[in-house]
Amino acid sequence: MKFLPFMVVTAVAVQIHAAPINPEKKVNNTDISKTNIQTLPANNSKTGVSPHGIEGSQNMPSQGDDLLYLDNGTIKVGIDRAMGAAITWISTEAYPKNLVNVRDPGRLIQQSYYAGKSLDRTVEGQDKGWSPWTWNPIQGGGVSSWARVNEFKRLDDHTLYAETVPKLWDMPNEEAHALMHQWTGIEPFMPDVLVVRCEFISNRELNDRWGGALPRHQEVPACYFTRNFDLVKSYLGNGQWQTEPITSGPPWSKAHPPKKAMALFNADGQGIAVFSPCSTEHWNYGPADFGPGAHDDPKATPCMHVAPIALVKLGPKSTYSYRYWLVLGTEKEIAARLDILVKKYIAEESVLTSTQNAPGKATKD
Repeated sequence: MKFLPFMVVTAVAVQIHAAPINPEKKVNNTDISKTNIQTLPANNSKTGVSPHGIEGSQNMPSQGDDLLYLDNGTIKVGIDRAMGAAITWISTEAYPKNLVNVRDPGRLIQQSYYAGKSLDRTVEGQDKGWSPWTWNPIQGGGVSSWARVNEFKRLDDHTLYAETVPKLWDMPNEEAHALMHQWTGIEPFMPDVLVVRCEFISNRELNDRWGGALPRHQEVPACYFTRNFDLVKSYLGNGQWQTEPITSGPPWSKAHPPKKAMALFNADGQGIAVFSPCSTEHWNYGPADFGPGAHDDPKATPCMHVAPIALVKLGPKSTYSYRYWLVLGTEKEIAARLDILVKKYIAEESVLTSTQNAPGKATKD
């Protein structure tokens, strides 16, 4: 299937790359408070680019129509082979629509990592809106192509598994020397809670042009939801919430949820919470409102974003793994589940091996 050309408005791109997420911890030029979200021009009849840039992600090259779901009657979660086997569908009995934004490879609920130096590779086809940029493999794909999936299967009635060859976000169609494994399941005895285990294996050449391990902010994970889930709250514990201010991004707003959990709610009180015990820094969050689209349309340009952040040094031969949880329901229902999850898992850490140029001793992040 032929895909339409990807275009970026230079003036908008400059604004998006203007401010660091954390000046003390920023390395070179990559700023993940402004990550992996496309800013696109108005309709251009000569190029065929719509206001959404790519006329729905279905017009981009894909590897097939395979979909896998878990559906226990309370929640439904799906992964899509054509979209890097990232999470592309979440719905509930109370909210039967899909609440995951799937407009392009930079959205979804997915793994996304940053390593090494920021490089200007525009002469090699690097997108000018994302230059200079780090080595940034993401599960969905590059700016105008989807990632390849090696394995895609149901392990049992409660777990979906996939192995993905990610692509470098800043390039139109360049596979990363890496693998991503993902196990998506339902938390035991909690029918309204998803648990996701992620494993990232870097297989870069030693001493390649991106260099050795540098401290980089990682999204654990990167989440994009439909725009109607626009009430953002940090969980304080014991049923208490703190409403966070909303400012359209990117760059994204920042929060420091004390229980490592934030939730987004719609006008009817239905919500989804992200619990990421391995997060070590602030959380990025907020709406992206550049461009038209229906409030609850999963393929619309407007969306809501949240990403727990961990500071991690990924080397050319690193392996990095962690878990996170997604909780569905009303504010009261989510709070009850989070209290249990926090008590059980708040001390859980990610596992990182080989932070340097050569394989090294296993360490905890």
